[in-house]
Amino acid sequence: MNSTSKYDFTIVVPIYNEEDNIDSLEKAFQDYLQHSSKKTCVLFVNDGSKDGSLEALKRICEANQDLYYISFVKNAGLSAAIKAGFDYTESAYVGYMDADLQTTPEDFNLLLEDIDKYSMVIGIRARRKDSFFKNFQSKFANGFRRMMTGDGALDTGCPLKVFRTDVAKRIPLFKGMHRFFPALVLLQDGASYKQVPVRHFPRVAGTSKFHIWNRLIGPFADCFAYRWMKPRYINYKVGDNNISE
Repeated sequence: MNSTSKYDFTIVVPIYNEEDNIDSLEKAFQDYLQHSSKKTCVLFVNDGSKDGSLEALKRICEANQDLYYISFVKNAGLSAAIKAGFDYTESAYVGYMDADLQTTPEDFNLLLEDIDKYSMVIGIRARRKDSFFKNFQSKFANGFRRMMTGDGALDTGCPLKVFRTDVAKRIPLFKGMHRFFPALVLLQDGASYKQVPVRHFPRVAGTSKFHIWNRLIGPFADCFAYRWMKPRYINYKVGDNNISE
C-alpha cells in the first residue's frame, strides 16, 4: 500500500543539493504537522543530489513517521521531481513547495481553506524578499506568460500550491512547465483556481538553482509550446462502463 493513501494531503518537496536545509525542513514540518488543517504527510523527491541530501533525508524520514522520500537514480530536473511526487501521491489533495524555505508550510492552511471549491489554489508572494533584479525578471516573465496564456495568474513562480490529486495527475508536464500550472490546469474541462497571498522569506541556506536561462529565456520558449498544445489537449469523460466494481 502507498503510505500517502492514509492521509488527506501530501506535500511534495523536490530536493536538489539542499543538504544545508534538511534539518530546517524537518523542524518546519514538525511544527506544521501538529496543527495542519488536514491529515498531512510530506513526500521529499531527491532529484539526484550530489551532496549529502539523500543521507539526510533518510535520517529525518526514519525519525518522523509522517515524512517519506523517493530518490531519482540521476538528476532529472524540477518538473520531473514534481511530476514524480504527483505520480506517487494517493491522498485526495497534493501540494508543492520548494526546499529553500522562502515560503513556509504554515501557509498551506490558507490554501487548503478553499481547495474543496477549486481544482487548484496557489500562493502569491507578498512583500518578496528577493533582489531588485530577480523581482524584475519575475515580473517581466509573469507578464509575458499571462499575455501568451491568458491564465490571469499573478505569480506562477510562487512555490506554494495545492491541487486536487486527480487534477494534478492529469497535468501534461514536461521540462519547465511547472511555471505554467494555472494555464495547464485550465485546460481541463470545468477546472478553476484561486490565488491567495502568502508570506515570503529570504533564503538562509543553500544556493538558488535558478538563473537568467531558466527564469526568462526557457519560459519564453515554453509559452510558445503551451500555445501549440492548448488546442490539441485531449479532454474526455467516461460515462457508462463495466470495468469498475
